[in-house]
Amino acid sequence: MTTLKNTQMIKIKNANNIIKNIEQEYLKTDIPNLDVGDTVQIGVLIQEGNKERIQFSEGVIISIHNSNLNKTVTLRRVFQGIGVEKVYLIHSPRIKQIKVLRKSKVRRAKLYYLRDKIGKATRLKQKFIK
Repeated sequence: MTTLKNTQMIKIKNANNIIKNIEQEYLKTDIPNLDVGDTVQIGVLIQEGNKERIQFSEGVIISIHNSNLNKTVTLRRVFQGIGVEKVYLIHSPRIKQIKVLRKSKVRRAKLYYLRDKIGKATRLKQKFIK
C-alpha cells in the first residue's frame, strides 16, 4: 500500500511542477513592487465596439492575494462620496500599465478598516523612498 501512495505522490508532484512551468510562461516581469497601502494607477485595456483604449483607475491597495499567476490586488477609492473597490488580476494580459504613485507606511496586511472611515480619517502616513 505504501508503494501505491508513494507513486501517487510522485505523480501529483510532477503534475504540480508541470502546472508551475506552464504558469511561468504567462507571468509578467515588468510589474513594480506592490505593497498594501500603496496608491497606484492601473491601466486596463478596454474594448468598446471595434476600438480599444486604456482606462486608468487610481486608488489605495487594501489587500493583496498572492498566488503566482492568480495574484490579485484590491483597489479602493472614494468617488463622489461613494467607496468603489475593484479587484484586478495583476498578470492579466488586459493590464497594460501599473504605476506606483505613493508609498504608505501601514502596519496591517489588509486595510479593510478603511471601509468604515470617512474623509481625512482615510489618509495613510506617506513613506518616502530613499
